Amino acid sequence: MTAPAIHTDGASLPGSPPGREVAVRLIGTTKRYGALTAVDALDLEVQRGEFLALLGPSGCGKTTTLRMIGGFETPDSGAIEIDGVDVTRRPPDRRPVNTVFQSYALFPHMSVTDNVEYGLRVRGVDRAASKRAVEEVLALVGLQDVGGKRPRQLSGGMQQRVALARALVLKPTVLLLDEPLGSLDLKFRKQMQVELRRLHREVGGTFIHVTHDQEEAMTMADRICIMRSGRIMQMGSPTEIYDEPNSRYVAGFIGSTSFLEGTVSAVDGGMAVISVPGAGDLRARLGQPLAVGAAASFSVRPEQVVVGGAATGDGTSVTGRLVDLLPTGAASMARVAVGGAEVVAQVSRSFSAAIGDELVLGWDAVAARAFEGPKQ
Repeated sequence: MTAPAIHTDGASLPGSPPGREVAVRLIGTTKRYGALTAVDALDLEVQRGEFLALLGPSGCGKTTTLRMIGGFETPDSGAIEIDGVDVTRRPPDRRPVNTVFQSYALFPHMSVTDNVEYGLRVRGVDRAASKRAVEEVLALVGLQDVGGKRPRQLSGGMQQRVALARALVLKPTVLLLDEPLGSLDLKFRKQMQVELRRLHREVGGTFIHVTHDQEEAMTMADRICIMRSGRIMQMGSPTEIYDEPNSRYVAGFIGSTSFLEGTVSAVDGGMAVISVPGAGDLRARLGQPLAVGAAASFSVRPEQVVVGGAATGDGTSVTGRLVDLLPTGAASMARVAVGGAEVVAQVSRSFSAAIGDELVLGWDAVAARAFEGPKQ
């Protein structure tokens, strides 16, 4: 199964990957519910064949954005293009998209085969061609042996595969995934993350996936779009988002990080010195432009912190006291009180220290980041 070819003549928005055709474009798209602006003048491009995750907390606008792309919500202003065609006012059944919901929305009285075939019947597809298509897609999702069963006879993970098969059999230009793994337990959710990545590679279509789970987005997506208050905070590959966050918000939302609050005392060559009460002057690379005297946040991730040695005095180490040691399986997390805050360090399972012990924490200043401080 392959996605239909996409042809678009419009110029790409700034920041879009070069050399890729645009499957979905939102231009200044806004959606309001009374006094609440759910999506605020959003400019977004989704490239042909990519797996894009819309990531953010509840209320950030990600689901509303997906529903506007699918035609379930109409924007108050702006435009939506799919396959180079303006579909802003088109209903869902006149858009080359299909949606997989968290609730599956399967017909309980129908067999797996009939559920998957339903959309083809509505479209009037020849019965022989429909049968071949259903067999193909059930094999693709690994359900070729359960076509005669009813949804209630299947596990949650298998029901989700049926929902995916029902969407994929129609060969949409864009597949919309509205938190489809949210109702699965952890084991099945991780299995389905792998399955969705495999399906994306084999189908070759464009997937847009809404999730509030950062690990899920990091595991599955080619690019991540982090949203907040109806706006895009940052877009990039999982590696770019994790290694090069552009704000304190993004750094804190993706992965785990420690923040120490202070004031910028010096800026030089892309590096900043942050004066932190109780910790001293700490060096870090600028995560965004900062001026001397500005309130700032020093950020360092647990895996970048090294425990041991002596304090250097050059802004790349601090001294604190162990507050707790938390095993996480392959490693442990040491929580260390530094000034009025905490720094978390990833340590080996064999690491040994007593609560209250004094520890020296060090890092590479280039790995640490300096951002604007939190608004009071």
